[in-house]
Amino acid sequence: MIWNTRITELLKSVNLDLKYPIIMGAFAIIGRAEFAAAFSNTGGLGILTALNFRTNEEFQEEIEKMNKLTNKPYGVNFTVWPPQVRGTTGRDRNEESYFDFLDIALDAGVKVFTTSAYKAASIGEKVHDAGCVWFHKSATVKHAISAEKHGADAVTIVGLEGTGFKNPNQNTTLVNMTMARKLLKIPLIAAGGIGDARGFLAALAMGADAVCFGSAIMATKESPASDAWKKQVLYQDIFDEKFYKKIFHLELRDSPVASMSVGHVNEETSIKQFIENIISNAEKILRRWGFEENEITIF
Repeated sequence: MIWNTRITELLKSVNLDLKYPIIMGAFAIIGRAEFAAAFSNTGGLGILTALNFRTNEEFQEEIEKMNKLTNKPYGVNFTVWPPQVRGTTGRDRNEESYFDFLDIALDAGVKVFTTSAYKAASIGEKVHDAGCVWFHKSATVKHAISAEKHGADAVTIVGLEGTGFKNPNQNTTLVNMTMARKLLKIPLIAAGGIGDARGFLAALAMGADAVCFGSAIMATKESPASDAWKKQVLYQDIFDEKFYKKIFHLELRDSPVASMSVGHVNEETSIKQFIENIISNAEKILRRWGFEENEITIF
């Protein structure tokens, strides 16, 4: 089945053919070339996370490795830390610190750039000056509206069910998508608690133009996460008290608790298996609902 959404159409504007409206989350530590390339090679949009590289030379090498591993669409994420947390536990990245990395990526032909954690209008402006597209990730609809006003081409909004990117005023993925579809004009990407085909379809039905997967792919074979980290994903009890403390009460900030999406992860599969299972099961559901076409368009 061919999947057409405002995200796949947006990428066509920069001559990129994204097979599925599925986007990889930006990962600290493990968001590297082998992982991102595997995601792109299966039809999703792999994301290389610039935060993981300290020098221009390191980042240049990773971009070159990425281009050797895939000829499919991929993006680069720049995580911009808010002023109040900069300088703590290595969180020192502001917009200007990424400008060299941005130039390296542009010279290498990267067309999609994502930003997260704090406003990044200067990066977005440079991306647009180069004729490329800019996605911004936010934890609230209010911040997504601000990103739209500053020129973002699309926004990822993380639901309360997600982990790692939290805000005291965060809403659920359902509230985020339905309200954002009402209030914003640009394409929307859903994130937070999505780990199977039903979640994927539900997000699209709620107004998303693509779905971002994070915790659900941490235990895949291509993921460079440690065995201990993968076991945490595979065997996490999503009904454990510590899960609720971190996810819903913003406690246990540095504990290795993944999002509720890992409740759908029962074994270590490849990225290819994960994405193909999402798509094939989604198509089976649509067929059971009476959808008979070989192309689906969600605008």
